[in-house]
Amino acid sequence: MAGNEDTDTGDDPILEAAAGWVARLSSADATEADRAAFEAWRAADPAHAGAHAEMESLWRRLGQLPDRRPAPSGARRGRASKIVPALAAAALLAGALSYQYGLMDRLRADLWSGVGDITHATLPDGSRVDLNTDTALVLRFTAGERRITLLRGEASFDVVSDPSRPFTVEAGGLSARAVGTRFFVRADGSDSPVGVAEGRVEVAEAGRRALVSAGQAVQRGEDSSLTATAANVERGLAWREGRLLFAGQTLATVLTELGRYRHGRILLLDRRLGERRVTGAFDARDTDEALDAVAATMGARVRRVSPLLVLVGSPF
Repeated sequence: MAGNEDTDTGDDPILEAAAGWVARLSSADATEADRAAFEAWRAADPAHAGAHAEMESLWRRLGQLPDRRPAPSGARRGRASKIVPALAAAALLAGALSYQYGLMDRLRADLWSGVGDITHATLPDGSRVDLNTDTALVLRFTAGERRITLLRGEASFDVVSDPSRPFTVEAGGLSARAVGTRFFVRADGSDSPVGVAEGRVEVAEAGRRALVSAGQAVQRGEDSSLTATAANVERGLAWREGRLLFAGQTLATVLTELGRYRHGRILLLDRRLGERRVTGAFDARDTDEALDAVAATMGARVRRVSPLLVLVGSPF
């Protein structure tokens, strides 16, 4: 019956699987094995490729709502009614995979923090480390070196000077070397992975080097170059006290940062809205309150589809 078609909310396993692959491959944790498995799934059935193309387009351009013009069979409306459930399923999958990879890193780590948690510790040499949300690191302290591998997340270091034992933090292919200083390192693919509050740090990646002084942060260029530029590093380190400070960042950037402190995903539905600038201070321990405050300021709407999926944009 036409009425049933208009209100169809049944599951579409291919659509949900496609949404799951989009969520998985857009994650920083995606591996070559994941990509190979996806290619095998996509090649197995032409319907898989079509569903993936549709969900990938929606993921990138979700601000354009589905066509609501009458369709002869009601099939378009039936398909559209499954989009939000599919996105919810994708967010659930992304959250589960993120938890799985985070758990693996925590099992390898000497120090770690959970999603939304900020922890503090003293290292064997007396240096101080602060771990931001969802962070894991491995320690290797010997008589000749102090080496830390940042497996995931972000950490700041207040280093006790010891010229005979350089202090090095590695994150992926990047390394930051200091003797006695205060600085932070991010391992999440940020364009600004290192910032220095005191002293100097030598940053190296893929054969490129940059010497970063107090009040500067490293910027990755499109050509993978490393450049030391002036930055408000103390503002960037406010998370250590549980505060997130923004001064003129785009809403898209703010939502990405808030997303680091909660399980699941925050999806921005309106690209133009995402380009608007945000200035304010938020509590890192209450991202729901922060989302509501941003929405009120921007005149946007927040729709909580599930605990793992929040949509932010113009009226739905």
